[in-house]
Amino acid sequence: MARLAQTAGLTDVQQEILSTVKDFVDKEIIPHAQALEHADEYPADIVAGMKEMGLFGLTIPEEYGGLGESLLTYALVVEQIARGWMSVSGVINTHFIVAHMLKQHGTEAQKAHYLPKMATGEIRGSFSMSEPDLGSDVAAIKTRARRDGDDYVIDGAKMWLTNGGSSNLIALLVKTDEGAEKAHQNLTTFLVDKPEGFGEVAPGLTIPGKIDKMGYKGVDTTEAVFDGFRIGADKILGDAPGKGFSYMMDGVEVGRVNVAARACGIAIRAFELAVEYAQQRRTFGKPIAEHQAVAFKLAEMATKVEAAHLMMVNAARLKDSGQRNDVEAGMAKLIASEYCAEVTQESFRIHGGYGYSKEYEIERLMREAPFLLIGEGTSEIQKTIISRGLLREYKSRG
Repeated sequence: MARLAQTAGLTDVQQEILSTVKDFVDKEIIPHAQALEHADEYPADIVAGMKEMGLFGLTIPEEYGGLGESLLTYALVVEQIARGWMSVSGVINTHFIVAHMLKQHGTEAQKAHYLPKMATGEIRGSFSMSEPDLGSDVAAIKTRARRDGDDYVIDGAKMWLTNGGSSNLIALLVKTDEGAEKAHQNLTTFLVDKPEGFGEVAPGLTIPGKIDKMGYKGVDTTEAVFDGFRIGADKILGDAPGKGFSYMMDGVEVGRVNVAARACGIAIRAFELAVEYAQQRRTFGKPIAEHQAVAFKLAEMATKVEAAHLMMVNAARLKDSGQRNDVEAGMAKLIASEYCAEVTQESFRIHGGYGYSKEYEIERLMREAPFLLIGEGTSEIQKTIISRGLLREYKSRG
């Protein structure tokens, strides 16, 4: 039997990319992840290495200086990076979503301006939809942009921006007055240029500072406060007011595949740690892996890893083919995040008391896995999306 989470039908180029990334993860991420995570330190050297490898432009078309690879390639790369340290995958996730939105919906001028610099990592993207009181009800956004001559003026507060301080481009969803009856048709996405850093980074835009989190350390998660922030109408994504919700949902659909890939990566690492420890740790005269109670845990963990990986790959391939994949992406995100939490906890149990020590990697994974249960939509939101899709497909004729 081959090792877990292998993907059939990859091209020679995809295999070469994944082999290179895996080597990078093993040599440059895993040996440093613990120290950086415990210090909550931004992985600057690792990010520089990813820039050199061209990972920031992985899916950006070649005409704009990128590698022009598929969502599947990107998802498999993310799976490997998250296997090393989930925070590093977070550094490129929102960047990739913004690049995807620009590629799919941006004007020619917007693509020409942003994508070449995004491919090199000179411009780094973040993605802003959530608000302090918003939760999953995106249509209830309060941050507002009002027209003022040729510009818009934005007021409001946004929450949970991954890379909010380290990025210099925000894809920002706000409310505009389009006169539409449906709330989501009064939402517009702006491309907000800003300097990196914290504090008042531009007139009317403040990034207060990093939010202190249980896990997902290193990568900066922030708020963004807009108070009379002025922006030109040419910064509306696609030059299309009122279509921001659909653009963002396209990005979130891609993001759900990404979260599924991250969950697979953490689950793979948790299994690797468990199966290695179980063969080294001895009780009652033999390795604990030879005790049926532990052996059965390993079997169940491996099966969950494999199932999650296959569903993630299927969702990515559907998106690449141009087909609708909201149900499949929701299923992949749901099962991968739930299985990730379960596999990580079983690995923690196999480690016993040592799993509670910060010297062991599994302690970090135990704090990272829960984030994936809520990122890009909770499990309950995924179930809502899945059930609606199923009822649409299996509509009763009675």
